[in-house]
Amino acid sequence: MNLLKTCIFTALWGAASWSMASTINSVPSCYAANKLPMAAPAPEREVFILLDQTTPLDASLQKSVMDNAGRLIQPGTAYSIATFSSFGQGRYLELLSAGTLEVPLPEATRSSVGVKVLRSLDACLTGQQNYVRKAAATALQQAMAGISADYAKSDVMASVKEMSARIKQSPAPSKILFLVSDMLENSGVSSFYANRNVRSLNANTELQKAASAGMLADLAGARVFVLGAGLVQDANSKGSAKDSGIYRDPKTMAALKDFWSQYFQRSDAKLQEFGMPALLVPVQ
Repeated sequence: MNLLKTCIFTALWGAASWSMASTINSVPSCYAANKLPMAAPAPEREVFILLDQTTPLDASLQKSVMDNAGRLIQPGTAYSIATFSSFGQGRYLELLSAGTLEVPLPEATRSSVGVKVLRSLDACLTGQQNYVRKAAATALQQAMAGISADYAKSDVMASVKEMSARIKQSPAPSKILFLVSDMLENSGVSSFYANRNVRSLNANTELQKAASAGMLADLAGARVFVLGAGLVQDANSKGSAKDSGIYRDPKTMAALKDFWSQYFQRSDAKLQEFGMPALLVPVQ
């Protein structure tokens, strides 16, 4: 391996600890490392994965989160992975990993670049993809390991609004918000619970509360996919993440979906899929 390649891979693999804390793209650019005269093409898609640590995910749902994230994070995609639970309990929205996977040099441009640089660039992009997928998987595993029944409150709307500032700044033409959450607001704005179960909501009333509290977001036309809706923590789970198993009737769940559909519409987004709790189609 030549010196240039060694420097590139050292940058890629050595950045792991920094990337977990950074709020910007922490993935080194292979185009910059190879001193190409052109910048890397801007990502066509940006994916925002927001995980609610009050939502009890079983092994099957955790696997679905990992599978969907792995499918989404492809070359030409930027991504952000963040967690939240309750602001009042000191569990603010926390960005765990963010970066961009660059695309190979377009065929029309490859002929203008030297063979050695092309070889080095292609090897770097392969390393970049492996690094990013490993970093994203580690962040998701960390996020899901932090799920706990100890968090009594859940600021879903405030966390979506906070994430919307990052979404709005994205120049990518396609934006996806993958929201892993029970979607059960439990804050000073409103509580979607009643007797340790999902409360039957009046969507219009709840929207008025959200608007009055300044909780509507600007999601810049993002498509929203939800996994985990309606899951309720077991009151006796003693810190572990486990669903209560309490029956949620279809009418109540339909009202929950209606509220969030209208909320996202008012926040310039489209609720594409609402998994109750599992997604019936993959995030795409």
